Amino acid sequence: MNNPKGKLVIIGGSVDRGSFSESPADLQRNLKFFEKGILKRITTESVKNKLSKIEIITTASSIPEEVGGEYIKAFAQLDVLNVDVLNIKTRDEANSPENLERLKIADVVVFTGGDQLRLTSIFGGTTFHHLLLDKYEREDFIISGTSAGAAASSNNMIYQGSSQEALLKGEVKITGGLGFINNVIIDTHFVQRGRIGRLLYACASNPINLGIGLGEDTGLLITNGNNMEAIGSGLIMLVDGTHMRDTSITDVEMGAPVSIENLIVHVMALGDNYDLKNKKLTIHHPNVVTD
Repeated sequence: MNNPKGKLVIIGGSVDRGSFSESPADLQRNLKFFEKGILKRITTESVKNKLSKIEIITTASSIPEEVGGEYIKAFAQLDVLNVDVLNIKTRDEANSPENLERLKIADVVVFTGGDQLRLTSIFGGTTFHHLLLDKYEREDFIISGTSAGAAASSNNMIYQGSSQEALLKGEVKITGGLGFINNVIIDTHFVQRGRIGRLLYACASNPINLGIGLGEDTGLLITNGNNMEAIGSGLIMLVDGTHMRDTSITDVEMGAPVSIENLIVHVMALGDNYDLKNKKLTIHHPNVVTD
């Protein structure tokens, strides 16, 4: 995909408790962390601002009603009221004319957290998926994803792998994602769950992919499919494997530790920008007022 007209907003989490489980008790508390920051930025970046038609896609979630309801309340705090929930549960529903019509008139779609394999297995290759890609390429349209929704946004996707055993061969599982952005691989809840090993392994196994580790209440606003701006209150870690000199990943047995030489790591915070094409980080230096 070359220079899409749309925008992509990927968020590291705070809506659910992980890639495969969620707690209803935490939803309302966690959403407040970023409703006035990241959700407000999504609103101001959208073509109709507060009047934008927003669809919340809760397919990844095991508790879609609770998740969808919390998003509606969070956007309402920002006076954004044209918000509905699309809980597509099957591939047939992803191809239904009614759901396709809703997508056609949407200005923003937000994929919630949950299980990213549900997103790829239900949407991958459907008419809904193709329409999403077409709108993103041709229209002033925003696709946003939180946690699992962020992880599934790239063409390659981490779907399994413990943090503790991540640098053992075979422990990190990667499959195809939804392909809104190419040559990156995204991990979420990154700082809080110590997932640096997962990202290092993913980049060593295919160094063409830039590793993006998103902390909670933290995201990237991606425009033109290339320009990445850090938003939210936390940190983003980038792992660039294109200058990797050597690794033992093809030599060791399954389950054995992996060696890697010369991965480049960057850390981004609010206001920093990264040029994906030229692999260039520009750090924002705010003017700090001191007494």
